[in-house]
Amino acid sequence: MSAAQPPAGPSPAGPSPAGPSSPGPSSAGQSPDGQSPATRRPVRTNATRQKLFDASMLLLGERGPASVTVDEIAAAAGVSKGTVYYNFGSKSELIGQLLEHGVDILETRLTAGDAAGMADGDDVARDGDADTRLEGDAVARLEGILGAMLDFFADYPSFAQLLVSEMWRTPSEWRGTLTLLRERLVSIVGAAVERVGQERDVDPDVAPAGVAGAIFGATFIIGLDRQVFHPERTRDQALAAIMTVMRGYLR
Repeated sequence: MSAAQPPAGPSPAGPSPAGPSSPGPSSAGQSPDGQSPATRRPVRTNATRQKLFDASMLLLGERGPASVTVDEIAAAAGVSKGTVYYNFGSKSELIGQLLEHGVDILETRLTAGDAAGMADGDDVARDGDADTRLEGDAVARLEGILGAMLDFFADYPSFAQLLVSEMWRTPSEWRGTLTLLRERLVSIVGAAVERVGQERDVDPDVAPAGVAGAIFGATFIIGLDRQVFHPERTRDQALAAIMTVMRGYLR
């Protein structure tokens, strides 16, 4: 699967098992080498990090992590093999930090989508009555977040595939890292669901966290299904399908 690459951000990648010579599954909150994200060696510059990200995601998308070597990543990024090892220590650590970098970009987009949805909700509030104001604000913010996620998948479909592939793989070499990354993303969706619950009458037998998890998973699957099997579906159609989960939560 191919996709146009924006000027800044990750290039596409595809799902595949972990590469060779990598440590076993990590515990929660730790990278494969046993280090927490905070204790890893920092990349030398943001520019180097972005070059390695772009090159790695392109190669991983074409052939998968197991078939890509550090030498190939370095050559594609225009840096030395030593630079890769200096910044990341190993290919496994490189992929783990690439996943983090991509999620950083996605998280930024979700936050922006939340703000855009808030503005849309304010517009609804000015034009409607109290009930419309309540629904417009919270639901519009959730739609803004999920729309931003769909846009990210459209820009970086293969990175999304890699994320989905490893996030739900049991076991995954990057389980600890992915657990933390998932929590960051789900917390944004969860906060939006909580706001809807505070403003609207919802099903008390369904936990908000469960609704957030269902919406999060549905967005991944519908977003990728649209890219792979149904490119004719519009963003609005995909978003409407995802929002049926929320509509079923409302009473």
